[in-house]
Amino acid sequence: MYGTPALPPDFVSLPYVRPDAPKGGSIVLGNTGGFDSLNPFVRKGTAPWQLPFFTHESLMGRSWDEPFALYGLLAESIETPEDRSWVEFTLRPEARFADGTPVTPEDVIFSYDLLGTQGHPRYHGLRAQISSITKTGPRSVRMTFNTDNRELALLAGMRPILSKAQWEGHDFANAPLAEIPMGSGPYTVTDYEAGQQVTLTRNPEYWGKDVPFRKGTHNIDQIKLDFYGDANVLFEAFKAGEISALREFNAETWATQYDFPAVQRGDIVKSTFRHSKPSGMTGFVMNTRRAPFDDIRVRDAMIAAFNFEYINETLTGGAQPRITSYFSNSPLAMLPGPAQGRVADLLSPYKDTLPAGAVAGYALPVSDGSARNRAGIRSAMRSLGEAGYSATDGTMRGPDGTPLAFSILLSKGSTENMAIAELYIQALKRLGIAVTVDAVDDAQFVARNNEFDFDMAIFRRALSLSPGSEQRYYWGSEAADQPGSRNLMGVKSAAIDALIDTMVSAKSNDEFIAATHALDRVLTAGRYVIPFWQFTEDRIAHISALKYPEHVPLYGDGPNFMPEVWWLDPQD
Repeated sequence: MYGTPALPPDFVSLPYVRPDAPKGGSIVLGNTGGFDSLNPFVRKGTAPWQLPFFTHESLMGRSWDEPFALYGLLAESIETPEDRSWVEFTLRPEARFADGTPVTPEDVIFSYDLLGTQGHPRYHGLRAQISSITKTGPRSVRMTFNTDNRELALLAGMRPILSKAQWEGHDFANAPLAEIPMGSGPYTVTDYEAGQQVTLTRNPEYWGKDVPFRKGTHNIDQIKLDFYGDANVLFEAFKAGEISALREFNAETWATQYDFPAVQRGDIVKSTFRHSKPSGMTGFVMNTRRAPFDDIRVRDAMIAAFNFEYINETLTGGAQPRITSYFSNSPLAMLPGPAQGRVADLLSPYKDTLPAGAVAGYALPVSDGSARNRAGIRSAMRSLGEAGYSATDGTMRGPDGTPLAFSILLSKGSTENMAIAELYIQALKRLGIAVTVDAVDDAQFVARNNEFDFDMAIFRRALSLSPGSEQRYYWGSEAADQPGSRNLMGVKSAAIDALIDTMVSAKSNDEFIAATHALDRVLTAGRYVIPFWQFTEDRIAHISALKYPEHVPLYGDGPNFMPEVWWLDPQD
């Protein structure tokens, strides 16, 4: 995006892999909930989240050790002019789908058209910004853009490529469970039991095993995904030796619950990995499409009533710092205090419509850590009073006398989120607010999120060090009313739309960072989410035979780290 990629054209492998890692063996990973689809590229159904990383590939791939840089994967070369008004990809002659048929320009054109119309809505935005996709040679395809957006040349290389022969004339959006999309990736689905398990087997004829971008990756022959009813059952299965590796997100649990016999014997190893990726946003999101959360004063009260310090101490031992903005733990996070310099300039045209604190500075409330949180409750009462609410006979009522009540949508699989909600509800009762928990299975949770059918819901939005056009899908005005979009809070803001435009059109890193700082200010001060804690290090407990490279990528753990670059020691 800016400057020169870190790796030279003749690089041998990515910097965080062991190029000569041994191949072989099998592992079992665990998921909570279930699945009713094996097509992760459409809106319908719930598919195992890992599938796209194992089975499909794009024209280019990301190095998780540097932001804003892509390298050739299916494409052997990329050409784009200085103004990036178009990009041309030349496919590798050896690129093949799992059935051995070559990946062609026709497959690329078909994939972008199919995903842009029948695929999940997250794919529609890019296709709308491509004015034409044309075959320019036996292995070449050119995409011409209708939007001034320097990032499009990179985004155009990041869509999964599907087989035209498999899907032409078929109902892709409503394909049955048994009709599994075929990709060019290292693994194929070789077995499954609906809702229970999926088996992925490494393709011994995988076309890309010698491509530098793939050297030292995908080392395990078979990966089985087992599904469990909730996190507690999954943890017990791990302790019993039925699962090979488990990610742990709670510092208190990591410190106190991972002392079972297999750990004491050394059969299970606890590994931690520091990273520099943004915190993203995890918390309870408020749906501004409906009352009472269409009023920022009510949202402000909900944040004030959330006793983070007490909840954090109770559930994590206070070991994990709070998310303070959408890009915490990174250089992209907004700076404290009033906006200055270029950030202030970018916010200035919208100063009359921005939420309080966006320009002057906004920080989350901090409690004294006691269970009662008197200061937070008083602050919440003030904000509710400003919004026209008052407590009568122990019930908080609106201007028309209607009791203030709402529900929190959760997935049944997360016991931690349930515990957070229960502690939060106790505080809201003191305000006279009646809150219920609506715990549903994974399929219902996804469906209701897609339709924005909730008052408040658990929310997780991972963000990268190279945010760009996807931000429109997360919080752009157009996405607010688009079913299936990730703008769950329903925010519509001319300032946010303009700042995203500035981010993606920035021609220098300084301009990009200023726009991101400004966007972070507007999102955080908008009080759309009640933030939880962030994860500044990744924790994985795993069987001792599972090994990983010494160099940890900038982004730390993720599906492109474990299991992609891990291997099984044949002698352990």
